[in-house]
Amino acid sequence: MTKIIIAGSGNAALCAGIAALEKGAEVLMLEKADAALAGGNTKYTAGAMRFAYASGADLMPLLRDPHDPRLPHTDFGTYTTEKFGADLLGFNDGRPLSPEQEALIDQSYETLKWLGSHDVKFEPIYARQSFEKDGKHVFWGGLTLAAENEGVGLFDQELTAFLRLGGALRYDTAVVDLIAESGRVTGVVTDSGEHIGADAVILACGGFEANPDLRQQHIGPDWDKAKVRGTPHNTGDGLVMAQRLGARTYGLFGGCHATPMDLHMAEYGNLDLPPGERKNYRKICYFLGVMLNADGHRFVDEGINFRNYTYAQFGAAIMEQPGHFAWQIFDAKVFDLLYGEYHFHDAHYVEADTLDALIPMLDGVDHAQAARTLADYNAAVDTAVAFDPTVLDGKGTQGLALAKSNWAQVLDQGPFRAYPVTGGITFTYGGLKVDNTGAVLDDSDAPISGLYACGELVGGVFFNGYPGGSGLTSGAVFGRRAGSGAAS
Repeated sequence: MTKIIIAGSGNAALCAGIAALEKGAEVLMLEKADAALAGGNTKYTAGAMRFAYASGADLMPLLRDPHDPRLPHTDFGTYTTEKFGADLLGFNDGRPLSPEQEALIDQSYETLKWLGSHDVKFEPIYARQSFEKDGKHVFWGGLTLAAENEGVGLFDQELTAFLRLGGALRYDTAVVDLIAESGRVTGVVTDSGEHIGADAVILACGGFEANPDLRQQHIGPDWDKAKVRGTPHNTGDGLVMAQRLGARTYGLFGGCHATPMDLHMAEYGNLDLPPGERKNYRKICYFLGVMLNADGHRFVDEGINFRNYTYAQFGAAIMEQPGHFAWQIFDAKVFDLLYGEYHFHDAHYVEADTLDALIPMLDGVDHAQAARTLADYNAAVDTAVAFDPTVLDGKGTQGLALAKSNWAQVLDQGPFRAYPVTGGITFTYGGLKVDNTGAVLDDSDAPISGLYACGELVGGVFFNGYPGGSGLTSGAVFGRRAGSGAAS
């Protein structure tokens, strides 16, 4: 029986384990964290997965409750492979689709069905991805399903499937080195000094987002100051270990998934929060208002596209501003549209009855310039176009050097609120080069025998951003591939 060791226990690791067990392998998963913090970044996500589908009928086999009474009154639309490809190309800065992106697209739906065959099921994201229009729940942006209980629920379902198939998991056991003999990886060394042999090792232990030194080295000098949205344990261990064996690095090391987050959040994500509040530090409703930097200027087109396609870029854009912060400003017209994280008890914001009273409350901002910026913005809003958050409504500004292309409304109805935000890094884009079996390649593009990788460690999947929900799907696609490859 083939013996496989997997370093890590998140979505990618668990999918690798399930796939390897299907092939008849013996699988031991080694997790750096304790049971409470196991799961890597998966537990910190909203549990949403993006995949190609032709119609709402394709979603029915994936649902935990296919008898939900809302389903007959729901328009899921379509999300074709062509649309998925176009969405990824929008973040590629002129690059063609990479082989990794093509695999992600082509295998996305099949991988979701495969998870469903192991009783990993999903539910429509009514609260965050749809609006009610003409008596129907209309989904937008191509992202429709998430696991119940968000990322924790996805982890729990996948772990149950892994254990049910006979997989073993050890907590508080970090892999610190790889054992190699005659050019082949034959096991691992743990932090206790234990040597564990294996026929293959799968690295599924995340990127380097929780390592300030590696962030500075690869992303930029100010990135040591970023908040970490997820686990403190993704410190680049797998990347460093593989490089010691000559693994080829691959992808955009200067890029990362960085989300607008509450400026006053803790340094890392918080799993102690109850379901529904685990993402309470995220602040991604900027498209309903405007964002100002310390100089009092807008710095992005807040309405250039649905937030699914912009939040990863805008988190990075905030990190590039003076002081690495910004203020998101809204008026009362949109309070009921703001996501739940804006209303949680520990959400930080200031409020005033007028804009003139609000502006002096924006700490660290050039107040005079902020007043001019907001006045110019209000004067530029095209009031002849109707506001419609379910579509790219074309309700923009006219005559501004930096337009707001959609959902631009005059800020004129008090009270007014402003939320301080910074960039919160979720995961890094640079990683290792793998082949179509998940095997790690060396600098000559030859497989390093016995070594596989998946999840955030796979480079070439994302470049200057990504459409929301693609990260978990990527982990599942490449995890399944690595598990099958290692077991074969």
